[in-house]
Amino acid sequence: MKLTVLGGGGFRVPQVYQALASRGAPVRIDELALYDTSRERLNVIDAVVASMRPTGDAAPRVSATTNLDEAVRGADFVFCAIRVGGTAGRTLDERVALDLGVLGQETVGPGGLAYTLRTVPVMVAIARRVAALAPEAWFVNFTNPAGAVTEALTPVLGERVVGICDTPIGLVKRAARALGMEAAPSSIDYVGLNHLGWLRGIADDDGPQLPRLLADDAALEGIEEARLMGLDWVRTLGALPNEYLYYYYYTREAVARIRAGSATRGEFLAAQQSQFYLAASEDRAAAGEMWTQVRATREATYMAEARPEGEEGERDPQDLGGGYQQVALELMAALAGGPRAHLILNVRGGGLVAGLPEDAVVEVPCRVDGSGMHALPVAPVGGHMLALMQSVKASEQLMIEAALTGSRATAWKAFAVHPLVDSVAVARELCEGYGRAHPELAWLAR
Repeated sequence: MKLTVLGGGGFRVPQVYQALASRGAPVRIDELALYDTSRERLNVIDAVVASMRPTGDAAPRVSATTNLDEAVRGADFVFCAIRVGGTAGRTLDERVALDLGVLGQETVGPGGLAYTLRTVPVMVAIARRVAALAPEAWFVNFTNPAGAVTEALTPVLGERVVGICDTPIGLVKRAARALGMEAAPSSIDYVGLNHLGWLRGIADDDGPQLPRLLADDAALEGIEEARLMGLDWVRTLGALPNEYLYYYYYTREAVARIRAGSATRGEFLAAQQSQFYLAASEDRAAAGEMWTQVRATREATYMAEARPEGEEGERDPQDLGGGYQQVALELMAALAGGPRAHLILNVRGGGLVAGLPEDAVVEVPCRVDGSGMHALPVAPVGGHMLALMQSVKASEQLMIEAALTGSRATAWKAFAVHPLVDSVAVARELCEGYGRAHPELAWLAR
């Protein structure tokens, strides 16, 4: 089978290769095609991957190309992790918002909406090529904002597109570990949108276990999300929130911490990755060792603005390592006819969550088999959870429409109705700012 990775020069791609090349990989991929618009970045990642190649025949053949059609043609799976505009675009998304006193973050709030606006037209064009050249391929989307992008691709790719994210399954694993579960949970009640969801229940053969977890200080302290948002708050919620909900529940604190920092997350990564790619291109023999060192620093400082001052680089070692590549492999294995998998995925809701549009992509537990992704029933959602999902989804859908039509009024409305934008006037200024910052969004500025 052939797997194509769009964004093949991206820093995290070697993690995909490592998972594929391991002897315990749940799916056998014969050919791994890396596609990127940058030949220089492809060469570096190709060198990193080469340093990881194990002995024997378990590892897939690797090719690297800047030709999209060549990469996609004949693919069984397309894994998409591109970053439109690169880290430079991300830093502009962050700074325009921060300069106006609102959250500047890659996927949440106005920064995420700007990223949606820039990314959707490019992704739709790519999806059309995939539909033409590999109509039977499964399209696995990790491109952020993953929920909005997956939703924009659904009219083109139908049921063959799915969005993945490692944060929900990471939360479930931390909860199970804190509870001392030796086997996988028998049931999981998780619901939300990408980077906006809640673990409302987790059970084993002895029944529901979340109440026991919420009552145990020591157990809660072992969960990153509870430490970020406070044990008292997660108890008040009666659920464990996705870590990105920190930006909704502690907006003032997040904005203040980011603005007070010497660099935004995007600026930190831009500097770090620029140095890495330059150094690795000059010494390709050492590229693998460099990558390992840079990756450790990158992961340890993830969401540093949410941790107490002085502990920004002290993430719990058990929470390091990411997991999106494992989610992707389990998903691909099930779709290829292997053992059924139960994963939390971004899929078309189809009315699954009452109160959201039928075409809304939601993040929910799914059963995956050779016929596709099947969303499992979701317990009713109400109160502030549903209200927050509705307002964010309305904003996302408006921004998708703006991206596809070039309507400045629709983009303005998308910014204005988002719960993290506190003024219609600020929303107008966001349009102006992003229109000046990004040449491709010049139509936003008056």
